[in-house]
Amino acid sequence: MDRVQLLLVGLPIFLFCSDIINLFGPKPPPPPPKPSHAHNFHQHHHRSQVPPQTLDFPSQKPSGIGGIGYGNTININFCSSCSYRGTAMNMKNMLEAQFPGVNVILANYPPTLPKRLLSKVIPVVQVGVIGIVVAGEHIFPRLGFMTPPPWYFSLRANRFGTISTTWLLGNVVQSFLQSSGAFEVFCNGEMVFSKLKEHRFPGEIELKDLVEQKLVKSRMEDGVGANLWS
Repeated sequence: MDRVQLLLVGLPIFLFCSDIINLFGPKPPPPPPKPSHAHNFHQHHHRSQVPPQTLDFPSQKPSGIGGIGYGNTININFCSSCSYRGTAMNMKNMLEAQFPGVNVILANYPPTLPKRLLSKVIPVVQVGVIGIVVAGEHIFPRLGFMTPPPWYFSLRANRFGTISTTWLLGNVVQSFLQSSGAFEVFCNGEMVFSKLKEHRFPGEIELKDLVEQKLVKSRMEDGVGANLWS
């Protein structure tokens, strides 16, 4: 077996093995634990040292909860292959402007395990089909077929069309399998909004109100809500 044939046979095997190894990669980091009462009180004690922020959100009005974001974490887990990063960045900037001091973390939300497995098989199929079209007459005898099957000659008749169709169609299928369609928002580990459940994106005003309710509730449960509103 010459170098070209060895490359055509070994490359799909190498890609498949490497994808299986990387399949169980790191998932989005879990939301951090809820901040303690002492930490919240300490952050509130130093709140007066922070210069006042300009409220640039149209619907926001000056209020006494400007420092409510300190010591809190918001996780936005979105589908990176769905081009949701721009929306996630806009939401991150809006939340940081509305709640100074809040920690907004963006992370990819992976698809389900069956879709991840199938997405790893697509590149192997693409390389295999292209390899058969390019060097099928030399591969089939080594596999025990003295004469290539009839479908091989159909693919070989339009070699360029077969290769381009296999590549483009495989990329479309792989992109679909790698997408989760998720845009999940968590505040201190509690879900605030789920696109997978609502089947839509949250509005900026809607998300601001939902996060504000969670932050106020969290402070009231910690017993320091009275200090914040005084």
